Amino acid sequence: MSKDNKKRKFATDALHAGIVPDPSTGAIMTPIYQTSTFAQSAPGKHLGYEYARGKNPTREVLQNNLAALELGTVGLCFASGLAAIDAVLKLLKPGDEVISTRDLYGGSYRLFTGIFAKFGITFHFVDMGNIQEVSAHINEDTRLIWVETPTNPSMKIIDIEAIAKLTRQKNILLAVDNTFSSPALQQPLSLGADIVMHSLTKYIAGHSDVIMGALICRDEALGKELAYIQNASGAVPGPQDCFLSLRGIKTLAVRMKQHCENGRKIAHFLRSHPKVKQTNWPGFEDHCGFEIAKRQMKDFGGMVSFSLHEDTQEAAFRILEKFEVFSLAESLGGVESLAGHPATMTHAAIPRKDRLDMGLTDSMIRLSVGIEDIDDLIADLQQALT
Repeated sequence: MSKDNKKRKFATDALHAGIVPDPSTGAIMTPIYQTSTFAQSAPGKHLGYEYARGKNPTREVLQNNLAALELGTVGLCFASGLAAIDAVLKLLKPGDEVISTRDLYGGSYRLFTGIFAKFGITFHFVDMGNIQEVSAHINEDTRLIWVETPTNPSMKIIDIEAIAKLTRQKNILLAVDNTFSSPALQQPLSLGADIVMHSLTKYIAGHSDVIMGALICRDEALGKELAYIQNASGAVPGPQDCFLSLRGIKTLAVRMKQHCENGRKIAHFLRSHPKVKQTNWPGFEDHCGFEIAKRQMKDFGGMVSFSLHEDTQEAAFRILEKFEVFSLAESLGGVESLAGHPATMTHAAIPRKDRLDMGLTDSMIRLSVGIEDIDDLIADLQQALT
């Protein structure tokens, strides 16, 4: 990032950081370089690009933009968020140990326990709201602490700075899944994290039309190591998806303001509804992580989850099937509002006992609050809950 860019506000960087008009035509939008390979004037003599798995100009602009938005030095894009997590875990070797957030995305849990555990990597799932519990699990084999905050779907808040103090003392990598917040609300590298992971599919691209992930690193040497894994493993996105993500980022700042505003009103509506037992949203002043969220986030986001007094899967299904504006679908972070049932959808890979231990009840419904008119969203919730 240039010296001048450091003085800019986030909304300006979202439009301009790492992006210049196309030098050959002056096009404002980064072109889609839909090519697999690049001509060389002599063996090894080229214009910086050889084969598109390694580097593609459209992807490179997106990577540079993301690095600037997350205050990092290196940005890397992958074919999905899970492919990005996969690259981080490939930094490890058999015998290494990982400490992870207990209530985390089901796909991350499945990758950890179903794939990498078979290669001799041990995973500990702990309550990261309790720093002493995290510290108690650190030993000489601990190589990585994996944090989600806010957590999915319980909306718990983890103190990134407090975890970073532990990792710095022990020379352990700290990676933060920042998907629920986006860099518009939270920048973990500035709080001491080494790696930030995003499912770009969600808030960053923002329009439910791409599948993509990203890693952003604070340290250039670590970034180069992950870039080697990116090229060697080959889980890279195509230029069309990179173009769509760049387009989505241009409205990220304004979209997040509306997501947050709508999320706030819906959280308060749900909390006052007689059929709702518990509403999970970190903006409530009595939320156990409110003070931390207020310190490390710019706002509280558009993700809300709630459980019912009638704590059954059937009760949740009755509501989900009545929605008219909210769409029953997996994923989150798009401009349209989505509703899901984590126990049977996004978190079905986690055994029921473990789900209940993390607070994920059978009746829990997760809302990704979009940018529609708030009156229509609340009316839809009202009729579905009636």
